[in-house]
Order: sequence, then C-alpha cells, then structure tokens
Amino acid sequence: MQTDGSSTRPPRSPGAAGSTLLYARPGIVVTGERFTVGRNSWPVAEITQLWTTRGPHDRLALRAVAVSAALIGAVGVLLGFTGGLQRLTAAAYLTLGAVGLLPLLLVLIGDRWRPPAYELWGRLGGTEVLLFSSDDERQFGQVTRALKRAREGVRHGGWTDPPAAEAWRPNR
Repeated sequence: MQTDGSSTRPPRSPGAAGSTLLYARPGIVVTGERFTVGRNSWPVAEITQLWTTRGPHDRLALRAVAVSAALIGAVGVLLGFTGGLQRLTAAAYLTLGAVGLLPLLLVLIGDRWRPPAYELWGRLGGTEVLLFSSDDERQFGQVTRALKRAREGVRHGGWTDPPAAEAWRPNR
C-alpha cells in the first residue's frame, strides 16, 4: 500500500464495456480500450497495424568495431607497402589472423553486453509510432500479446462473457 493514496493498478469499473484489464505493471497498462505506456496513451481501436523489430545496436560497440577494423586495416596496408609481409614468420601470420577476428569478437561481446531493444511499432492515423520498447524479452512478449488481444476484442465487438451453457449429461 502506498502512503500517498495512489495505487499501482489502474481503476477498474466493473461492468463497463472495454475496461477489461489485460496487462498492468508500473508504467504500462493494457485494457480492452486503451494502451498506456508512461505518459503516452492510445485508444486500441485507433491502432491499425502492429509490428515488432529490434532497435539499433549500442553506439559504443559500433565505434569499437569500426576503430579496431580501421587499425587492423591500417597495419595490413602499412606492412604491405613496407614489404614487411614477406619477412613475417608463420607465427606472425597466425597472430595477424587472430587479431583480424577482433572486430567480430567485439560485435559479439557488444550485443551480449548491451543487446538491441525490442520495439513495438504501430500505425495510428497513417503515422508510424513507436508504441513500446524494452530490453526485457519476456515483458515485451507479454505487452505485445496483451495489445494484440485488446485489438482482437475491439475487432470482435468488445469483451463479453460467453453465454452460460448447461452441463452436458448423457441420456440414460
């Protein structure tokens, strides 16, 4: 319980059509009629398309790859122009080959250290809008599924309980 009177859950009005709560975490709420992330809120009925993608790679990792590749290339060109490649031993060639793999190693480490964010995009009124972005794959999947369910509810006329059916009993 919070002392300032606020709650982490959105208010629910039972019986109101479209108020079905599909996902709620601090800062992210998906109901049958609205999708809210932080201070941004969109009516689910106005989101016409959804697609997911990965965000850009970490800038620091990209710069490290570019600098290491440029330095390795510069050393190779310098050795080629000075005739140093002809005087190298087999061990030196193996070392140059191993150092040549450094940019690839930096790419793998960079993506492991700071993976690209998962992004949920949508079309609202003809404009592409970034709706949600997260580093957590599980949370991203839950929010995406909740928003897709909300869109299905809007498309099928809202969230209503199915009619009660009588229990089936065999004829005896």
